[in-house]
Amino acid sequence: MREILINVTPRETRAALIDNGATQELYIERASRRGLVGNLYKGRVSRVLPGMQAAFIDIGLGRTAFLHASDIARVVPAEAEAVPPVPDIGELILPGQEILVQVLKDPLGTKGARLSTFISLPSRFLVYMPYGQGVGVSSRIEDPEAREQLRVQVRELMANAQSQAPESVQPGMVSGKGGYIVRTAAYRAPPEALSADMLYLARLWEHVRQQKLRVSSASLVHEDLALGPRMLRDELSADVRRVLVDAPAEYARLREFAQSFMPEAVERIEQYNGAPPLFELHGVEEEIGRALDRKVALKSGGYIVIDQTEAMTTIDVNTGAYVGHRNPEDTVYRTNLEATVAIARQLRLRNLGGIIIVDFIDMQDVAHREQLLAALQGALAGDRAQNQIASVSPLGLVEMTRKRTRESLEHLLCEPCTTCQGRGFVRTAETICHEIYREVLRQSAQFRVEQLVILAHPEVVERLLAEDAPVLADLEQQVGRPVRLQAEALYSLEQFDVVLA
Repeated sequence: MREILINVTPRETRAALIDNGATQELYIERASRRGLVGNLYKGRVSRVLPGMQAAFIDIGLGRTAFLHASDIARVVPAEAEAVPPVPDIGELILPGQEILVQVLKDPLGTKGARLSTFISLPSRFLVYMPYGQGVGVSSRIEDPEAREQLRVQVRELMANAQSQAPESVQPGMVSGKGGYIVRTAAYRAPPEALSADMLYLARLWEHVRQQKLRVSSASLVHEDLALGPRMLRDELSADVRRVLVDAPAEYARLREFAQSFMPEAVERIEQYNGAPPLFELHGVEEEIGRALDRKVALKSGGYIVIDQTEAMTTIDVNTGAYVGHRNPEDTVYRTNLEATVAIARQLRLRNLGGIIIVDFIDMQDVAHREQLLAALQGALAGDRAQNQIASVSPLGLVEMTRKRTRESLEHLLCEPCTTCQGRGFVRTAETICHEIYREVLRQSAQFRVEQLVILAHPEVVERLLAEDAPVLADLEQQVGRPVRLQAEALYSLEQFDVVLA
């Protein structure tokens, strides 16, 4: 059974999804940098780039956002047998034009937000697409009969809504028809609940349309729910045993939200009043600390190493202390299988996305390779983020992608090291000593002074006085003037100055 833990502190809310006692996903929302995914903005087209089939849109943030031509809604004739190719972006939007856009991806690193004009408004059981058409069903509902039944129910409700609802709340769409996606939570939901969701979404869309007319350009039109209510809307399925909240005010707010939109779930929302902090009691704090480490230990004694870079994330699998009890191929196979479960969990826990390269331990058995890919796909089956796995490359690497919509845990909680500037390494004291020798020779040749003073990290000064003392003596003789050393505790290992005295 699953649990949802919600921890609230001043200006920060954290949520953890627990499955059978293990932390599977983490969500962190800070008042200083709330996520933008799902928000609607009245944007203004700043620049159109025909060569990239894209445009930059000003939505009132520090950086302009990115809109690709394929993400622009357009009228598709009902009689069209296939979706026509995307026209040139210059035919779709113009500089200075105001358009309603929705954030698909938060700003990541140096990149602005990714936008779309295919608006989608989620509720408890449905996702309404004003510019879409047809009815889709979540792939997580696997029962074919249930899928078809839900599709028929929603179509009937759409027909009733078109004929009964007031014009002011009827869907306003480019193509003349609205589209819906039936969410996983709708499985076995009564038709009355689906109808209530549909009416709510119609009213919400009308509110968005009116708000767009009222606000100025480059302004927020509609903001998605805060983290707590959003967890209830998106994650509170039938298999969630309880929701534990450690703040009275947030507990009251979530109960009120549930009473309005999911009354059957109100009793599963509980207030936590224990002495130990909620996240510490359930081991979440420890998991967060481990999720920021490169190395992840496996129970067998093997381990995986995760490196996140600008271009991609690489994962290396190693047997470590695991030697097995049979032949080497079996040992490698078992380590790789265990690693698939750990990798799938770490991808969700750390929210890693983009291109991911996994270097499993080489296996000679072709059947083992196929079983390994199947195991990885099975481990990723419960991941909400869309992912795609390619076959094993000629070099034995598994290439995959995972949809990235928000910042990774590392990018959210950490910043590049001020000493190594994010490289992950620093030059050795020996290397710094050689750089100092070259700088002393350069300055002594250019300037006439009585002595030179070297300011450096204590470790570098210690080496100059110990292992490199003979070298320093030769240097003084070569430049013909004394060289004095001064340790600076506040200097980083790579930092030094040669001062003329």
